[in-house]
Amino acid sequence: MKNIILTGYMGSGKSTVGKNLSKLNGYAFVDTDEMIEQQQGKTISEIFEQEGEDAFRDMETALLNQFIREGREELVISTGGGMPVREENRRLLRQLGSVVYLKAAPETIYDRLKGDTKRPLLRCDDPLVRIREMLAKRGPAYEAGARYTVEVDRMRQAETAQWIVDMIKEQEERAMKLLVINGPNLNFLGIREKGIYGTQDYQYLVDMIQKKAEETGCEIECFQSNHEGAIIDRLQEAYFDGTEGIVINPGAYTHYSYAIRDALASIVVPKVEIHISDITQREEFRRNSVTKEVCDRQIYGQGLNGYLLAIDYILPNNK
Repeated sequence: MKNIILTGYMGSGKSTVGKNLSKLNGYAFVDTDEMIEQQQGKTISEIFEQEGEDAFRDMETALLNQFIREGREELVISTGGGMPVREENRRLLRQLGSVVYLKAAPETIYDRLKGDTKRPLLRCDDPLVRIREMLAKRGPAYEAGARYTVEVDRMRQAETAQWIVDMIKEQEERAMKLLVINGPNLNFLGIREKGIYGTQDYQYLVDMIQKKAEETGCEIECFQSNHEGAIIDRLQEAYFDGTEGIVINPGAYTHYSYAIRDALASIVVPKVEIHISDITQREEFRRNSVTKEVCDRQIYGQGLNGYLLAIDYILPNNK
């Protein structure tokens, strides 16, 4: 385990669980909010009041980049509640290590935080309503950014820490399962518009991805269909079969298939939309993607190598 990163809403137990984890693993414990306060010489409340939330989020991103530049390892990192909402931060967190989302019900969080006056986002007439609203907004980002999710409502925090250690070790002993989906006409690689899509055929792409699977120790399935319903069926299967990350090139469905978009939105694993050509330099209709918004990242214009970049993005510790 490179690092263990704890995400979740304020009051979910990140600090207490994190300190227990550091004792179990012998890792150093760091709290990103505390580090930002030390760097800025201000409390979080003062930063929010004087500089605003956007400035604070920029500080969080800068801190994660600092960790990566310094090559920090063997840390248990407790993150601020809003850190994973920013897509760039989710990518950086996955690069740093194993991300664990501590999922707590609004009522649990309210019981833990009622009377706490140091939380600027909860200074309102009805904190429980505010918690519910913010969890509804942030929940999908927490889920999308995490490799593991732990429901903490009925677990003591020491038990949660041990459960996380056991879970990560068990998962690391088996191959990560990824799915690569290609939509219509991708099977005609090497035949269609060679000046745009290249001369290598579809089997070359499949072989390239399988070589990547061997190099990384992952299990990667390649699926291709020219039919919208078949792609939706395969995405729905991925919800149940243990798929931990999805790379998808929807082909022409990118521009209008709200059905594929909805299927993607139902699966809370890391997802990357890939396009072989630079869609920003082609026909106007190709620049629109209805599926992009439910993926964590979009990669285009990198040729077939874009698939490998997408896989690297999904893999924990940026393997």
